[in-house]
Amino acid sequence: MTPFANPAVQERFAGYSEAARQRLLEMRETILAVAAATAGVGPIEETLKWGQPSYLTQATKSGSTVRIDAHPDGGTAIYVNCQTDLVETFRSHYPALVYEGARCVHFPAELPLPDAPLRHIIALTLTYHARKRRR
Repeated sequence: MTPFANPAVQERFAGYSEAARQRLLEMRETILAVAAATAGVGPIEETLKWGQPSYLTQATKSGSTVRIDAHPDGGTAIYVNCQTDLVETFRSHYPALVYEGARCVHFPAELPLPDAPLRHIIALTLTYHARKRRR
């Protein structure tokens, strides 16, 4: 596991149920791995926004913030800025996933995390602004 640089984020993870914490830690590692492997993303800042672990591309400004949290209905979720077209883009690639409006992809607890779609969703979010600038 990648060590936490931000004690507040580490404390937030400690507050989750064991099941949610394990899935969220898996999602966190995926975010960090995708960021490291995606050209132009640069270093990731890990912080809390709205009480949720959040991952920002502060240095490059290449992407929109990725937030993760336990979902109120169980399972976990990725939250993105609802003023973007990210969820619409995710839906066009992965219509079978569970979405809430323009801000959330819900991963129900009874289903395994979908590795390839999860990685793609993260990459699309972390490069959102860079792609918009190229249009």
